[in-house]
Amino acid sequence: MVDLKVFLKRRKNLLASIILLALPAVGEMSLNTLLGLSDTLMISYFVGSEGLAAVGFANQIIFTLIFIFSSFNTGATAMIARAYGEENYKKLNRVAGQGLSINIFIGIIITVLALLFAKEIFSIYDMTQEVMHLTLDYFYIVIFGCIFMFLSFSYAAILRGAGNTVTPMIITGIANILNIIGNYVLITGVGPFPKMGIAGAAWATTISRMIAAVLYTFILFNPKGNVYIKLKYMKITKNILKPLWNLSYPGAVEQSLMQTSFIAVGVIVSKLDTISEAAFRILINIESISYMPAVGLSIAAATLVGKSLGERDINKAVEVGYTASVFGALWGIFIGIIFLIFPKQLLAVFTSDIKLISVSVATMYAVGINQPFLNFMIVMTGALRGAGDTRSVMIITFIRLWLFFVPLTYIFTIMLRQGLAGTWYGEIISMFIFCIVVFMRFRSKKWTNIKIDVKD
Repeated sequence: MVDLKVFLKRRKNLLASIILLALPAVGEMSLNTLLGLSDTLMISYFVGSEGLAAVGFANQIIFTLIFIFSSFNTGATAMIARAYGEENYKKLNRVAGQGLSINIFIGIIITVLALLFAKEIFSIYDMTQEVMHLTLDYFYIVIFGCIFMFLSFSYAAILRGAGNTVTPMIITGIANILNIIGNYVLITGVGPFPKMGIAGAAWATTISRMIAAVLYTFILFNPKGNVYIKLKYMKITKNILKPLWNLSYPGAVEQSLMQTSFIAVGVIVSKLDTISEAAFRILINIESISYMPAVGLSIAAATLVGKSLGERDINKAVEVGYTASVFGALWGIFIGIIFLIFPKQLLAVFTSDIKLISVSVATMYAVGINQPFLNFMIVMTGALRGAGDTRSVMIITFIRLWLFFVPLTYIFTIMLRQGLAGTWYGEIISMFIFCIVVFMRFRSKKWTNIKIDVKD
């Protein structure tokens, strides 16, 4: 009886720790999504379906570049979480500083290359001249905020690894408020401000991202906190770079596989019509919001798994992974039911266009069915990344996306003429199979033997 009480108390405390970290992370991720979503909503109402499609194309490329090349943050979070568990703050801050330097360097290169080759990049899509023109108008402005996004992603990853998920949430909230106000003022033209249309949305987004990066910089270069980046810590050293690279390159490859698969799916969808493309962007936004709690649980799991391994408490690390993943799946079941019962009502929040809603309703059912698998996958892979098992996640991602998801999407969407819903038919099949695979990997506990060695 005593053992049962101890077990229940431990599980209760564990759940409290997960929720304490997850809730602010959910808030941050939800607000981060809202930053792009506010553009989508306002452009949908004030510009139209062509503008909506254009923003979708532009943001797909921008986030592809950022998610791939900011993947050093994956390794940095794992290393910082271990150092946090060891209470070695000197190591923590050295990893943070060098991770930041890498993000700055890559961000500058990506911005320059994206500006030089924008037309060639977007030529892969089958779009009308009007949509292409709007896409480039938006892209040429928003890309200037790319370096600031690299900085913000790096700063947020540092703070999360050190167990601080509240600060990123607050800063993201401030950026969102500024972006929404800026969108309305610059898209429609309020008072002395000109009516800029899609360019106004781009400027509002860019300015809000700049301000977020400045706020992060002020906080992390403040000597009063445990996480304090000094300029001398930003000098790249082999002792940090080598383990950081070993942990991060699988994450970069994984993101490359993931983002390029999304581009491939975008190309497949672009072979339909403009209405279907606009509907696709709306559905992606709805789905992005739906799994934010799972992303928050994933961040909490990654931090606590890494911290537990730093404390050499393997049992706690295992319990964190299982507990967080179960809650992720339960959330997926709940939100999936909502999608199945209220598809039209949810779509009506994003657009008043009857054609867009009618095209999207059938696909919403497929999106709902996919929710439990998607949310479980997000959380459990987060737990594995927190342990430093980024290579296994990379391999699983490659097989799932390129041997299952993309081919199945083409088969259902084009060959079997299932239209937009075909994209999610392929997703459901691939997710179901690989939820089992990733569960078996976690259950093996091989990830508990991964070493992260950094010489002080």
